[in-house]
Amino acid sequence: MSAPSEAKGFGAYLQEVKPEEVFPGADHFGAKDGKPAAMPAFKGEELLGYVFEASDIGYSGKPIRLLVGLDKNGVIVGLKVTEHHEPILLAGIPPAKLDAFVNAFIGRNIVEAAQNKSDAQVDAISGATVTAIVITDSVSRTSLKVAKARGLAGFTATGKADAAIPAGQRTLAQVPFQAGDWQTLVGDGSIRRLHLLNSDVDAAFQKIGIGSPEPFARAGVPTDDFIDLYVAPVSIESIGRSILGEQDYKTLAGSLAPGQQAILIAANGDYSFRGSGYVRGGIFDRFQLVQDQTTILFKDHDYRRLGSLAAGMPEFKEIGLFRIPAKFEFNPTEEWRIELLAQRPTGPTAKSFTSFALNYSLPARFVTVTAPPPAAAAPALASDDAAATEDEEAAAAKTELWKSVWRAHAVEIAILALSLAILTLIFFFQDVLVKKPKFFTAIRVAYLIFSVVWLGGFTGAQLSVVNVFTFTGSLLSGSFRWEQFLLEPLIFILWCATAVSLLFWGRGPFCGWLCPFGSAQELINELAKRLHIRQINIPFHWHERLWPLKYVLFLGLFGLSLKEIALAERFAEVEPFKTAVMLQFQREWPFVVYAGGLLVASLFINRFFCRYLCPLGAALAIPGRLRLFDWLKRRKQCGFECQICAKNCPVQAIHPLGQINPNECVYCMKCQVIYWDDNTCPPLLLKKTGRGKKRPPTMPPPAAPTPPSLPQVAPPREPVPTA
Repeated sequence: MSAPSEAKGFGAYLQEVKPEEVFPGADHFGAKDGKPAAMPAFKGEELLGYVFEASDIGYSGKPIRLLVGLDKNGVIVGLKVTEHHEPILLAGIPPAKLDAFVNAFIGRNIVEAAQNKSDAQVDAISGATVTAIVITDSVSRTSLKVAKARGLAGFTATGKADAAIPAGQRTLAQVPFQAGDWQTLVGDGSIRRLHLLNSDVDAAFQKIGIGSPEPFARAGVPTDDFIDLYVAPVSIESIGRSILGEQDYKTLAGSLAPGQQAILIAANGDYSFRGSGYVRGGIFDRFQLVQDQTTILFKDHDYRRLGSLAAGMPEFKEIGLFRIPAKFEFNPTEEWRIELLAQRPTGPTAKSFTSFALNYSLPARFVTVTAPPPAAAAPALASDDAAATEDEEAAAAKTELWKSVWRAHAVEIAILALSLAILTLIFFFQDVLVKKPKFFTAIRVAYLIFSVVWLGGFTGAQLSVVNVFTFTGSLLSGSFRWEQFLLEPLIFILWCATAVSLLFWGRGPFCGWLCPFGSAQELINELAKRLHIRQINIPFHWHERLWPLKYVLFLGLFGLSLKEIALAERFAEVEPFKTAVMLQFQREWPFVVYAGGLLVASLFINRFFCRYLCPLGAALAIPGRLRLFDWLKRRKQCGFECQICAKNCPVQAIHPLGQINPNECVYCMKCQVIYWDDNTCPPLLLKKTGRGKKRPPTMPPPAAPTPPSLPQVAPPREPVPTA
């Protein structure tokens, strides 16, 4: 095997893989043919299986190609990645993790590979969730197609004409009722059986490295029946009336809509096909019906319990009638299968699973085949129609895939939705909350801790500027598909919430509340202040010259992404998110030192990275200028008579003249706490103490009134003595 090359562009992972590398034991290979194309693998004259390519579009918008070896029993015997352009796998995750992930498929039956599209496999490439999902789905889906076309793993070959039922449009035949006993119906294939001993199930679990269920559950006797299960389509009269009897069949037929089908499942043994899920949540979680790319899980309203079958039929421990929901386009004349999921406890609450398939093909006497039109009738359109059909099938598979991913992450989605609702309420009622500083501070610290611990540590839901490049690149290249982005539900929801919040509040909601790395910086800085670590105050004129750096970085990276997204991804390592959040410091030491250094810098300068280096913050700030509302209140005294808010802003987003720079604001609302605090805000403080009120001019007190003057009376004269 040759070393990976980059011949097709910067960051392209390419390697030449020979067929014998994915099919050990084969000594020669035939020509590639058929649909899907595959080459037969031989040892001497013996056909061992097939080698084929599985391919799908990855997160980069370019193909992920794998070479797969599949034996006649439907077991994957080899798997190699031959090409991918996934940025995080080219810069961040070592190739050994990718190899370990794909090697986990080797030794698995294709039914198991299709069944186990769950988190257990996806987590094998932590940080590359979408890539892992795409690989899992591509290998499982293509392997099933090859097996069905070549008649592997118990399937009836569809690549050539069937002797009993020729190719063409298949419909149910109008067959007169003909009663049959149990043995006859089993013998002609009307009833199919899956018989598993406990030893069979033990062997299946041992293949995937799981041993005895002890001590968490009682181990079964090896020679006892694990399950003896029978399946039949009882909506077909000759089968249904024979098994159910006249009355139960009539009741069933009356409950079915025109064209709707129903199946019977009956079983004995230690294991219950019903399980307990349908009691708790209305879902039967131990089996499912699969036809082509359609998977049907039954719910309690599709189910009817039976105590017994018609007279003369065997007794069973469990019997259930299941109506196939009318919304599914189920064709009983086409091949389908029941997948039984067996579980085994591996801890007090942990379980492992493996699955067993029971394939069903309706006997030929119940099928009418309409010959297809001659191939020459529309030669010019044949290849186009085939390509269109393949595209439609791939699109349908993608749709079903992202829906299953969302269902698997229902709890995480619900928690995220609740947290976003709480954050929205905080913003809408900010004027009420900031008037209670201690309460608001407690809420903010709690939300930052949630962002670091749950969003970052537990789910790894960290937005990145690379998401912007991928989205833009897919639009420009014409390869945009919603399904590609829906495969990461938490990232998708966060981006939608961020896009909406830009119209209301700018970049603040994400950068100040929802970014795990930004939240970690702020919490570290708050701890540093409590420990009385001296803070570095950058003069505002230097701050103004430093914050444009992140815009320069973003524009440079964006330009590189237009040339090659993998190239931009490598330079986007200026973001420490991949190291600190997605890979949780499990990287080479230079990346760890860089990310750790930024966290150390936040001890002395709050949100150092956010303020000066974050290209994602710059990318959000540009459209954030279009916000429709200005929710942060200011007074005319701000910046002219008072500088308290400017000096207390943790990211220096307030100009000394008082105006708030929305490009730099992280919406911590510390300025709003000051705005409403009549013990801190000078205008409110003056008003509170009365020193800020204007007094009326002081008037001199009025003079006392002068009493009216009395007429003066001359004093009486003494009499003049006379001589």
